[in-house]
Amino acid sequence: MRIGNRLLELDRLADAVEAFGEAHGLAAKLRFQIRLVLDELLTNIINYGYADEAEHAIDVFMGQEGRRLRFVIEDDARPFDPLTAGPPNLEAAVDERRIGGLGIHLVRTIMDRVAYERVGGTNRLILEKDID
Repeated sequence: MRIGNRLLELDRLADAVEAFGEAHGLAAKLRFQIRLVLDELLTNIINYGYADEAEHAIDVFMGQEGRRLRFVIEDDARPFDPLTAGPPNLEAAVDERRIGGLGIHLVRTIMDRVAYERVGGTNRLILEKDID
C-alpha cells in the first residue's frame, strides 16, 4: 500500500495490517507486534526523514511466503540506516538514557531479520518474521 508522509496515515496502515493479519490467519498478538513495529518505523520516517514539508509517498509491502512474513518499507526520505543505531542502555535510569534507539531495539526484538539498503534515492527496509 502507499501512504503519505502524514501521521494521520498510520491509522489507515494499521487497518491494512489488521486486514492482512486476519486474511492470513495471524494470531492477535502477532498482528499487534507487526502494527507496533510498522508504526514505530513509519512514525520516525515521517517525523525525521524529510527536509521539506512537501507530500511524499511511502510504500509498504506485506506478504507471506510459507511460514515467513515479509514487510518492506520504501521511502524517498534522507538516507538513513536504522541498523547503525547502537543498542540502548536499558540498565541506565530513564533520565540518564540517550534519546533514541528504543524503537529500533523493539524492531530487532520482535522481527527475526531486518535489513536496510539504499537503492538510488530510496531507503528500503526489509523486515521478516517467522511464524511459529
